[in-house]
Amino acid sequence: MNIKKAKDQIKSAMTAYFTKDELGNYVIPIEKQRPVFLVGPPGIGKTAIMEQIASELKVGLLSYSMTHHTRQSAIGLPFISHKEYAGKEYSITEYTMSEIIASVYDLMESSGVQEGILFLDEINCVSETLSPLMLQFLQYKVFGRHRVPEGWIVVTAGNPPEYNDSVREFDVVTLDRLKKIEVEPNLEVWKEYAYQAGIHPAVMTFLDIKKAYFYSVETTIDGKSFVTPRGWEDLSKMLQLFEQHKLKVDEDLVIQYLQNRKIAKEFAVYYDLFIKYKEDYQVDRILAGEAGSVIKDRVKEAKFDERLSLVGLLLDAVNEDIRGVIEEEDLLRFCMECVKEFRKDSLESGSKPDEVMQNEISTEEKSLESARSSGALSQSDRIRRQKTILFLRELALKIAGENDAESAYTVVKKEYNDRVKDLSKQAQAVKKKLSNMFRFSEEVFGEGQEILIIVTDLTANYNSARFISEFGCEEYFKHNKELLFYERQKEIITRLENLGL
Repeated sequence: MNIKKAKDQIKSAMTAYFTKDELGNYVIPIEKQRPVFLVGPPGIGKTAIMEQIASELKVGLLSYSMTHHTRQSAIGLPFISHKEYAGKEYSITEYTMSEIIASVYDLMESSGVQEGILFLDEINCVSETLSPLMLQFLQYKVFGRHRVPEGWIVVTAGNPPEYNDSVREFDVVTLDRLKKIEVEPNLEVWKEYAYQAGIHPAVMTFLDIKKAYFYSVETTIDGKSFVTPRGWEDLSKMLQLFEQHKLKVDEDLVIQYLQNRKIAKEFAVYYDLFIKYKEDYQVDRILAGEAGSVIKDRVKEAKFDERLSLVGLLLDAVNEDIRGVIEEEDLLRFCMECVKEFRKDSLESGSKPDEVMQNEISTEEKSLESARSSGALSQSDRIRRQKTILFLRELALKIAGENDAESAYTVVKKEYNDRVKDLSKQAQAVKKKLSNMFRFSEEVFGEGQEILIIVTDLTANYNSARFISEFGCEEYFKHNKELLFYERQKEIITRLENLGL
């Protein structure tokens, strides 16, 4: 199955395992909770989906690579203790707590999270001395004399033997105690993630042209050559940073991430063309509705690869603006709850408004630190929480010296609603860019498949689909008559006006 379906399967299993009865006991006891065994090629996102699942379920996450562990670090170190049996003293070999189990308790202590996922990667590459102990661990969740704490679910992952010479295949007895899920790379599913992650448009359009290059593992006389989704994502981040600092991107950089000489060379050539198109086509003017006849005539005469690159440039520019609107809207929704809490606390506590606001800031800072400690904080959630704290600090400065709770709230409310108004203006400006992109495309592409690509990408991208659902786009509706069906499947999103206090 693809990685998206695998995530759904694992998340459903975790939801079931975390279920308690009316007495507070786990319905499926820990020894009956089959660990997940996620098997798939390297670099397709096995670790990433575990981070997403933990974040969405709001539980802790502790990750370990089992290749780094020996028998001693996994089960603990032996020591001699003395016990008395039938009036006679004996020397007994005992073990210190497993490093892995101790880390779970440390995370619980530091974050306050009592439930979580213990993710053991490369489980089928354990050392020869540790291998015999894995059956006991996978069934009873015990290393040495210490057990994984109740409320912590074990998920494992590994590569098939053709990708890793160190793999030890599990026998039937072991496999019969696991929930085995096999995953394969899938470009279309990865693109859904890539849109939200802001993958570089050169990568996206190149893979639209060269779909077979998305994932490749080959054995040649020179050794293994490979390209993975992880490689594409890491390269994308580096491309964006190189462009930001005006550094040269060449084949020597690309092959550090795409470790297949042929694919790396082709992408490096394509990237140079892509950057040239970005300079030549003046995307900002197109989105402003100011494209001249020279640009339009060039597009009409261009080959399909060049047209596709332009489509990628247009979508990237629009989606970047859309992402800004969505992130600001989500931030304001979160801040709205903080502002309401501030009003309630300032009226009830009798404390000075700026002291109440400082308490709100302190609460958010502690919540952020706890989420960080749990290991399940996504990058987007971290940024949103940090921006919330910055906004609350700005509000604290605005109400410094205010002694009356209602007066302070009036100041806070105005600052908040001013940001809502700015967001509304920003959204309308982005909506206009969307319309201009469609009008330009209609004129130069006609009813070609370029428009279909634009509509498909906007629909598959969560942020753009949500933006259009909220703010509309007549041109999009015109080119996608199936949108009504799509909308019926989506939960109705609260309108921007509901942000007002």
